[in-house]
Amino acid sequence: MMDKARLIMCHKQDTSARLRFLKLSYGGICGFSHGGICGFSPMPVLSQIIERSQTEIPPLHPAQLVTQAEVYMGLAPGDLEAMGEFQVFVDVPDGPIQVLLARFTAIDPPFSAARARGAEFIELPQASNLPEVELELLREVYTLLIGG
Repeated sequence: MMDKARLIMCHKQDTSARLRFLKLSYGGICGFSHGGICGFSPMPVLSQIIERSQTEIPPLHPAQLVTQAEVYMGLAPGDLEAMGEFQVFVDVPDGPIQVLLARFTAIDPPFSAARARGAEFIELPQASNLPEVELELLREVYTLLIGG
């Protein structure tokens, strides 16, 4: 299922609205040695966001992806919460994929779980070296969670 979908994982501090994104390490896959925010593999080159109407793939429910992400990260069930209101579609060479969103539910981000997977939490200004499509996805998430 992860080949036709990606999952962005974020943490929003309830008291301060500080928003952080989990930046994964792709281990040098496809030349992206610095990783990215789309779990669990990089977006292909030339990917671009498209309107839902431009694709015929049925929308996925994020629950299964969230469960897979919790297992991958070594988290307990419920440590990630699907945010079903976020559904973005990206056109890639093999056909469109859906990008979904989940948020970490703990008061603080799971820093140690992230480090154990070679991942880190970043804020929006630290994302400037990500591919353009991932920057666009982050803007979409920010608009949903913080407002635009």
